[in-house]
Amino acid sequence: MKLASLLLTRIALAAVTLLLVSVFTFAAVEIIPGDMATRYLGQEATPQAVAVLKKRMGLDRPAPDRYLEWIRGFVVGDFGVSLASERPVSEVLGPKIRNTAILAVSAFILYLPLTLIPAAFAAVNRDRAADHLLTSLNLLAVSIPPFLLATLLLVVFVVVLPWFPAISAVTEETSSWDLVQLLVLPTATLAISMAAYTMRMLRDNLIEILDADFVRMAELKGMSRQRVLWRHALPNALGPSLNITALNVAFLVSGVVVVEKVFAYPGFGRQMVDALLIEDQPVVQATVLLASGVYIAANLLADLGQILLNPRLREG
Repeated sequence: MKLASLLLTRIALAAVTLLLVSVFTFAAVEIIPGDMATRYLGQEATPQAVAVLKKRMGLDRPAPDRYLEWIRGFVVGDFGVSLASERPVSEVLGPKIRNTAILAVSAFILYLPLTLIPAAFAAVNRDRAADHLLTSLNLLAVSIPPFLLATLLLVVFVVVLPWFPAISAVTEETSSWDLVQLLVLPTATLAISMAAYTMRMLRDNLIEILDADFVRMAELKGMSRQRVLWRHALPNALGPSLNITALNVAFLVSGVVVVEKVFAYPGFGRQMVDALLIEDQPVVQATVLLASGVYIAANLLADLGQILLNPRLREG
């Protein structure tokens, strides 16, 4: 009963947070100088034309009414109409979200072994040459920002070793094999950037768990070191790393903007930047709220994972 109550509380807090973000997003657009109709038509537009467009866009109604209509539409997947293309925002963002989802899932799949294997190897060989080497490489990876890492990968694997294309121009006609080739460099950039922040923490947690009494007892009972590591030590060490993983998922939302721009990948992040540049406010509102939803959901899943993995949190 305590566990169910705790889970429901976390879910309710996440929902309230997303609601507050929606209010802030809508209000931020409202306080921008001028109005959407004038920016859309330009400064040369006549007052009559602006008034007609305001009526058509519903801008002549009070802000609370427009917010409620917007949030109701958002719940059912109606994000409004893009000012730039005059198409539904869902149609504009749909292919971009799909492309970014493919990139994000690929990066997350690669992120897991890039984090778990080096962290486990370094923890088992702590204070040895292998541990020092991995720690040095980890510090180097942490110090390189994603845009610089992407540029270095382009220089190495496009200029020096022409193995992959420089531009990840994915289209509906792109074959599966071509898609794999186009995704290698942006996927590697995101995965390495994420793994660099988690690997060090997981290594330290594993070292602490490997020195715990229950691990020593398991070894005294005859369990192999490898089995103790993967079956007992790793699950107990994952708890604190889940929050970093949640931040890494959030990084996929922000970091993917940089990566998509560097590799010209037609995804959600690039669409967000383009919408900001042309002041396509319905698209901006939708992208900001969707990105915030991903961030909040990632943190919620991390909290739930910690609760399920840690008996003390469940009892507390």
